[in-house]
Amino acid sequence: MLAVFEKAIGNPPEELKLPSMGLETMKSRQDIVDIVRSLWPDSTVYSLANWNFMASSHENESPSQPRSIVVTDDIFCVITGALENTTELRRHYGLSRQATDAMVIVEVYKVLRDRAPYPSDQVIKDLEGKFAFILFDARSGTLFIARDREGCIELHWGITGDGSLVCCNDLNITREACGKSCAPFPPGCIFMNGSGLKSFDHPLYKVRAIAREDDNGLICRVMFQVDLYTRLPSIPRTGSAANWAENAAVPGKENI
Repeated sequence: MLAVFEKAIGNPPEELKLPSMGLETMKSRQDIVDIVRSLWPDSTVYSLANWNFMASSHENESPSQPRSIVVTDDIFCVITGALENTTELRRHYGLSRQATDAMVIVEVYKVLRDRAPYPSDQVIKDLEGKFAFILFDARSGTLFIARDREGCIELHWGITGDGSLVCCNDLNITREACGKSCAPFPPGCIFMNGSGLKSFDHPLYKVRAIAREDDNGLICRVMFQVDLYTRLPSIPRTGSAANWAENAAVPGKENI
């Protein structure tokens, strides 16, 4: 799976640009489309405005890590892997037995969108299984990315030469597009282009970028991990989930 969005929409973390090697290999969004179609000839590509796009392919697909893409109500969702509690989630969200994992993810997103300020981590932490997904709401311009707690599904993100965000489960494509300006998407985390990167297992703590240097003192790699020593401001976590909707959003609460 792959998603490529211009900087204005993707709003990628600036730390992804820290590595100072391989900048000359960065590709444009148009170049990335050509790369995907050459490496994934069977891929489904959804072209959006301004050369933004999402794609999915069954190339070398593992039965234990299926891939699918769904579009409903101008919401695009591509997922790799599978939820283990799909049946329970279908009942919870009032979906039919035919609803796929991607459809469940879309419904989860709609809860976040329509019942704000319901905290994103409260919803995503209920997802069990080995999964990674990329969702884009074309009406609101919202980008939503998540990866399972154990990092069982490969997922990487990076920045191209023009500042676009690339998010893909194929490291080779990510490096081809972004050079060294890429990193693994951190397990157990979610990213929304309006609020940044956060952990859904440790929502009260900051997710920090850690830079690695080579022998010449140049930054060659960036990793994101939860900093359990830096707490974020938040509302008290008491009472039932229903009580969350009664609380006013705290400015900056979800900023990383």
